[in-house]
Amino acid sequence: MSAARRGRRAEWVAGSAVVLALLFAGAATVASARDDGTHRAGVPAPVPNAPAVDSADAGFARDMAVHHQQAVEMSFIVRDRTRDEEVRRLAYDIANTQANQRGMMLGWLDLWELPKTAPGGEPPMAWMGSGHGDHEGHGNHGAGTAGTAGTADGYRAHDGSLMPGMATRAELDRLRGASGRDAEILYLRLMTDHHRGGIDMARGCARLCAVKAENRLARGMVEAQQSELDMMAGMLRARGAGPRT
Repeated sequence: MSAARRGRRAEWVAGSAVVLALLFAGAATVASARDDGTHRAGVPAPVPNAPAVDSADAGFARDMAVHHQQAVEMSFIVRDRTRDEEVRRLAYDIANTQANQRGMMLGWLDLWELPKTAPGGEPPMAWMGSGHGDHEGHGNHGAGTAGTAGTADGYRAHDGSLMPGMATRAELDRLRGASGRDAEILYLRLMTDHHRGGIDMARGCARLCAVKAENRLARGMVEAQQSELDMMAGMLRARGAGPRT
């Protein structure tokens, strides 16, 4: 094995450890924060100014944690399907960033003592209300089929794609089976759809979330993911391809 290949392998092995650590960072932070003597006789201390379970703050944290998890999954899939350094570097950055953000959002839910799943069977994105964005064509491939469930904005969840921009199980299987240039193009197209859906959700939080730290995070997501969308458009052009929509 060449020194360059050993270096790339070491980078991704180390990166995997970093991402796994970040996924649990929120839980560790919460455990530390709660072990401060505020609990007495086994009774949890009240959480001051915690958002309501049906608030935009709680809904965004729940839904974006799910959305982010799939981006991390796709990035680790493409790592093993191509040796292109540009695509692997992008995938590493996305996996690292979104795992970190996911840990923060799950940590907030723990600190607020709120569930990580929507209560009462509430559909994803109900916190955004209706008429908040245009999802037509943004990862809604094959929607509206029998046996699907709708989200609050009318998106038809199907085959594991729970929110706009999310890939279906069939698309993830295609990515696992692709290699080289085909895997690169499919990943870039799926991640383009994924970012478009994520940006719409983050804009909703920037408009509706009351927790300042979460609002800042959402606005940062919009800026960073828009920059990555521009980068991915250029990478697709360089491969003689373009986004699906």
